[in-house]
Amino acid sequence: MTLAFSTKRSAISLHCVFLERAQCLLASDVRSAVSPHRVSSGQPFIGIVQGDACGIGPELLPKLLRGLEDSERNRTLVISDQRVMAAGCAVSGLTISCKTLSDRAGIDPHCGQVQLLDVPCLDPARIVPGMVSADAGRAVLQTFGLAIDLAEAGTIDGICFMPFNKAAMHLAGIGVEDELTFAKNRLGVTSRASEFNVIDGMWNARVTSHVPLKDVAGKLTIDLIVEAIALADQTLKKAGYASPRIAVAALNPHAGDGGTIGKEEIDTIAPAVEKARLQGIEVHGPFPSDTLYLKVRDGQYDCALSMYHDQGQIAIKLLGFDQGVSVLGGLPVPITTPAHGTAFDIVGTNTANVRAALNAFRMVAAMAQGRDHRHA
Repeated sequence: MTLAFSTKRSAISLHCVFLERAQCLLASDVRSAVSPHRVSSGQPFIGIVQGDACGIGPELLPKLLRGLEDSERNRTLVISDQRVMAAGCAVSGLTISCKTLSDRAGIDPHCGQVQLLDVPCLDPARIVPGMVSADAGRAVLQTFGLAIDLAEAGTIDGICFMPFNKAAMHLAGIGVEDELTFAKNRLGVTSRASEFNVIDGMWNARVTSHVPLKDVAGKLTIDLIVEAIALADQTLKKAGYASPRIAVAALNPHAGDGGTIGKEEIDTIAPAVEKARLQGIEVHGPFPSDTLYLKVRDGQYDCALSMYHDQGQIAIKLLGFDQGVSVLGGLPVPITTPAHGTAFDIVGTNTANVRAALNAFRMVAAMAQGRDHRHA
């Protein structure tokens, strides 16, 4: 069945927007399903996950599809409840034509149009837009988990997901720290994995991520930092860098000022940098974090390695909040998402900027294809 999601609506309340159903027009000449397989050349076949339905994900999804070139759009598999997809089309005012599938066996990478794998996991009537919802969290885990399974099976070449809400996923019983750990466990990965943020050619990696700030110093070890440096080197090479230049941030103000305001730089970070350099990685530091990102911005380095989450996130997001991409590094499947989050405060207003989602899609496609895609 081919569905065209139409999105004309009158001015109604925010809650009603998400309850409104888009018109569905039947079309003839539906192609028969064929067995899916990974494509060895040409545009990769990318799975797009709906994201948290209480956030701006449903609005971004049709905007993303409309913003793609035909050659990109026709090689996409949307993994979503079709009711959520319809609600997003209603908010965005866009009409998206797609072939709707009820079973993964019908997926055809060569069908020549957007395919929607309908996962009946969330009735929009059960949620309140802009509010954390366990139901929305469960839908995220179901659709994202299915996307990971499809990628592991070789049915899709990469995953781009619309923003998730961690509180919703925890209410839904994710049982692990975040979506990265969820993906890592589902794929059976035992080595290090980490989130990267990319904006305008600047990459940011982390040694620690979603942990309390008071616990950061105690978690830093030479081996952990070396692992983070090595993963940054490997991930940037997959994104097209022949010899990535990595700059490592200090933990303390003024890089510890010779040990007078902290000795982590002397005892842990500098030895880790030297150990990684002996492994053939082009890495330098530790640098004071209040000037490090200027060096990356100005092109002296390709990637900054921060010691904790906000050390790098603040700098990166200030440089371009509405265009950044998050990359889940260290996994056998390329996975990206817009870096800006679910934006509950603007849900239903049709003001969500699609640029980061477009950047995320094109980055995952390039990584799946092994092409150079240094800039997001």
